[in-house]
Amino acid sequence: MAETGIPHVGTPHGEQGSTTRGATTVADTVVQKIAGLATREVSGVHALGGGGAARAFSSLRERIPGATASAGQGVSVEVGERQAAVDLHVLVEYGVSITDLARSVRRNVIGAVEQMTGLEVVEVNIAVTDVHIPGEDEGDRTPETSRVR
Repeated sequence: MAETGIPHVGTPHGEQGSTTRGATTVADTVVQKIAGLATREVSGVHALGGGGAARAFSSLRERIPGATASAGQGVSVEVGERQAAVDLHVLVEYGVSITDLARSVRRNVIGAVEQMTGLEVVEVNIAVTDVHIPGEDEGDRTPETSRVR
């Protein structure tokens, strides 16, 4: 098969967009969004992001028509020419095995980033920041009634 000189999507590691006709670079925000979306796909991940204030702001933003949470929220990345490192802040569902969840998240993030960008993911660090307990959200609460009148 003859070489066309056309860059291929999903080139092997170390060949990220390098051709005789130019180079392709992938912005940090692209890797950040891919990693964030891949993390959210894993069952047991309730949300991405830091502690209470950041989550409260995100929750408020979701209630505003037309506003959406950023796909890269709770994700930071370091991207080089051929490699990327990912740091995640994850809120997990109560009852989920955190070790199994972390394994699944790593597998999904590495697969998505490597397949879509051609970058080698050298590490995925996961910080579990909180556990979501069903009924804990403000929208899930029922008004408390006093036992005494």
